[in-house]
Amino acid sequence: MVRAKKHLGQHFLMDKNIAAKIVESLRPAGKYTKVLEVGPGMGILSDFLLQKAEYETYLVDIDTESYEFLKKKYPQLGNRLLNADFLEMDFGIFDGPMGIIGNFPYNISSQILFKVLDNRAQVLEVVGMFQKEVAERCTAKAGSKEYGILSVFLQAYYKVEYLFTVKAGVFNPPPKVLSAVIRLTRNETSELDCDEKLFWQVVKAGFNQRRKTLRNAVSSLMNKEKMGDEPLLELRAERLTVDDFVRLTNLIAASR
Repeated sequence: MVRAKKHLGQHFLMDKNIAAKIVESLRPAGKYTKVLEVGPGMGILSDFLLQKAEYETYLVDIDTESYEFLKKKYPQLGNRLLNADFLEMDFGIFDGPMGIIGNFPYNISSQILFKVLDNRAQVLEVVGMFQKEVAERCTAKAGSKEYGILSVFLQAYYKVEYLFTVKAGVFNPPPKVLSAVIRLTRNETSELDCDEKLFWQVVKAGFNQRRKTLRNAVSSLMNKEKMGDEPLLELRAERLTVDDFVRLTNLIAASR
């Protein structure tokens, strides 16, 4: 047994039916042949992942106790079991496209998702358990109060699906919140139809001052005179879809 550690945000899933359902939500379909499980704990997801012949499973856990437990449980893994910090990993070691799966620590949910975004050219699919509130932010649509920076960035590069809700009682220890499983599937288009660096700046500036209209929130990024009375600038960031942000980015680029 492995002791759950509060500082690592560990809540071990105990329900094998839910574990199987999470693993079955992966759909490699020949697009990738390597899957990395983040934070395997005692291996409830790993048991099902390692039954799959269509991909090669890697496990990474920052917890040395989990690592030692899993090394004894799965001696066949060899160097595919890693005692490392997922947030510091160089995905080049996986040499090609990959999927990521996990019952992710809730205290670093956003950091995990931004790590995925940083490696979006390589990470083609993610299936993961998050705090329900985070899952709702990831899948939120323009105009909703949950819609924000993470919603826009994820939906710019991935199809984001809310799969199912998970109650606290199936974890040890049980978290004080509901959980949810989501799936990210990489879009076919590899790049956005705009200056991507500027797109990120526009989105961040818009939401960092979300109570202001975009004319004021992103004023430092554009030539105000050349932008004229563009209607998008009269809205707040939460009203814009990903396509709207792409269009606004192109208008701002043209004004500079």
